[in-house]
Amino acid sequence: MTTTILPGGQIWDPSTRPSGPPAPDGHVYTARGRAIGRHLAQVHDHLRGELDQIRELLRQVKQGAASVSRAREAINEMTMRQNNWTLGAYCASYCAIVTGHHGLEDTAVFPHLRSRDPKLAPVIDRLEAEHVIIHDVLADLDRVLVNLVTSPGDFGELETAIDTLADTLGSHLDYEEREITEPLSRLGFYAGQL
Repeated sequence: MTTTILPGGQIWDPSTRPSGPPAPDGHVYTARGRAIGRHLAQVHDHLRGELDQIRELLRQVKQGAASVSRAREAINEMTMRQNNWTLGAYCASYCAIVTGHHGLEDTAVFPHLRSRDPKLAPVIDRLEAEHVIIHDVLADLDRVLVNLVTSPGDFGELETAIDTLADTLGSHLDYEEREITEPLSRLGFYAGQL
């Protein structure tokens, strides 16, 4: 992994994150605007839930509490289904979804918010920088999954990679929700949306 791990296992120091400007006094949010703001948390909650399921599935397979066929059944019941399941294929799919979510934010949502409220620039800059770091964490997870093929049953490195992803992504999602839910509720995802 190219990212430096700080003392305590953190990827970044949350205390260095900038905060956005306060909501404008007296702004009246439309019902659609409030729904747009809530949608961000809904998408993030889905990502959190799927990551929890990955962790639980890894635990069950590792402890012999679930067979690969039972794991396949569990995966097929999840929102992100796989036809030919392996832990690696499922994690790769999850990583692709996270990357796609961040790509959409970086290329569409953030430029819109930046143009509509330039005071958000420090927050958006930080969120974009964190997306790059999360990409590195995802690439490391992919590398670990490849290593698991050559060392079946050695789950230590995979557990560490999943823990790092969970901590990093969880911290990022919380920060993003705190800082851009209000601007999304006020400005939407794109021009002319509200």
